[in-house]
Amino acid sequence: MAEVTLKNLSKKFGTDIGVEDISMTIPDGAFVVLLGPTGAGKTTTLRLISGLEKADRGEIWVDGRNVGNETPAQRDMAMVFQQYSLYPHLTVRDNLAFPLKSPILRTPSDAIERKVSEVAEVLQISHKLNNKATALSGGEMQRVSIGRALVRDPAIYLMDEPLSSLDAKLRTDLRVELKRIHASLGATLLYVTHDQIEAMTMATHVGVLNEGRLVQFGTPREIYENPNSLYVAGRLGLPRINILPVDVFQNAPVRATHIGMRPEHVHQGDGLEAEVKRVEHLGDLTRLHLTLNGHAITTVADPTMTYDIGTAIKIAPKNPLFFDGNGNRIR
Repeated sequence: MAEVTLKNLSKKFGTDIGVEDISMTIPDGAFVVLLGPTGAGKTTTLRLISGLEKADRGEIWVDGRNVGNETPAQRDMAMVFQQYSLYPHLTVRDNLAFPLKSPILRTPSDAIERKVSEVAEVLQISHKLNNKATALSGGEMQRVSIGRALVRDPAIYLMDEPLSSLDAKLRTDLRVELKRIHASLGATLLYVTHDQIEAMTMATHVGVLNEGRLVQFGTPREIYENPNSLYVAGRLGLPRINILPVDVFQNAPVRATHIGMRPEHVHQGDGLEAEVKRVEHLGDLTRLHLTLNGHAITTVADPTMTYDIGTAIKIAPKNPLFFDGNGNRIR
């Protein structure tokens, strides 16, 4: 376990900005998710922390130690990639043991066997230890890939979209698994994704990146309820926040150009009339797709209620968010 502090971290690739002036503190034992679209700087940040890339400017501190000039091996971190990166000719047991056989670690054979057994138990793959990697399913291969990081007991785990190549059910299963593993280890974990569901369900803290800059850092709830910009508001929440011109409703603050309403914050029963365009019954809730003066709005409704296409319901904003012409939040 370790606290990680980034101070004004910057990296360019030619004229392209990888990351620009990123500063944040990852608390000891936290599960931090870096969230953003492709090209936002998530993977570059991870590679800078790991030592696979060298920063042009700025500092990386781990438990009070500046690791900027240390090699990846000296930083005591383990990285899990999107690709499984397993040795196909080796068994699961040998794949898990491989990092411990490094001449740097010099781990005794009995300690290797003990650690492999412990990690296999945690990942629930003990019954697969004698199987070749090629005989595993996609979910099992990713578990082994994660296991290769776990056996080392590093100070920090770095994971670069490890679930993105799996199907929806496996992603859901492994999200639960990763949270369980994190809770049992109490480890510091930095996780990169563009999937907001992964960020909302797994993270203790979320860092939202845009074009190489860290634009907001906080707990998932803080960022969901108090985004500091239109961009951040749109990164968390499914269905996405409704964004409308501010003049659709009354009583907006000065300088506001847009109003944002989370689907659950569209109050029904009074206000302006909106037309029901589509109804989605999802079991525990009903999702309504409406139009109001030509603007699309999504909201949620009582699943016991019946809504007919083409009918009108009255809606009004509840706890709206307001933004100025530059997309910045007006509080």
